Amino acid sequence: MIKNIIFDMGNVLIRFDRELFIRRLGLPEADGKLLMEQVFLSVEWVQMDWGELTDEQAAESICRRLPARLHQAARRLVLAWEQPILPMPGMEALIGELKAAGYGIYLLSNASFRQRDYWPDIPGAALFDGGILSCEEGCVKPERAIYEALLTRYGLTAAECFFVDDVPVNVQGAIRCGMAGAVFLGDTDALRLHMRQVGIKI
Repeated sequence: MIKNIIFDMGNVLIRFDRELFIRRLGLPEADGKLLMEQVFLSVEWVQMDWGELTDEQAAESICRRLPARLHQAARRLVLAWEQPILPMPGMEALIGELKAAGYGIYLLSNASFRQRDYWPDIPGAALFDGGILSCEEGCVKPERAIYEALLTRYGLTAAECFFVDDVPVNVQGAIRCGMAGAVFLGDTDALRLHMRQVGIKI
């Protein structure tokens, strides 16, 4: 029987749209392409998730490869990409339903150290019973170690957990650890139906 629901953050709780974040800077297309390559597709971005670089260290490293005119934009993409936060429609309400029904609610996210700063501003965050960030564990989804870290820290049983992520390989990682799970494609009603089909009572 499922007792706990585990959520990813980006594109599950809030929108993480790299193209949008760059477009709203209002830069020429060529500069936008360069920022995509040098910020979001950089080794530093991965190192932040692994906890090998702080966000500030990553921004400084990235800026060394960019022309000075793009330093401010690059720093915004690293240090303030979530501003303003864009909640995924219907997700706060779904979390509220799950919490009211008695389910434990947890976060499991590949994220940088700065996540702790903006987490309280994410709708529904106050309803979570706990969570694990990759940067603090030194491992990332879909590695088995990060799922096991969450289970161990909160005394959870894998067979009693349901994991939601927008990346199929991350859901597969949870399934390999003994959890149930679903890939979230942005449709909260479809997710709610899936949950009901596996016995989650909402």
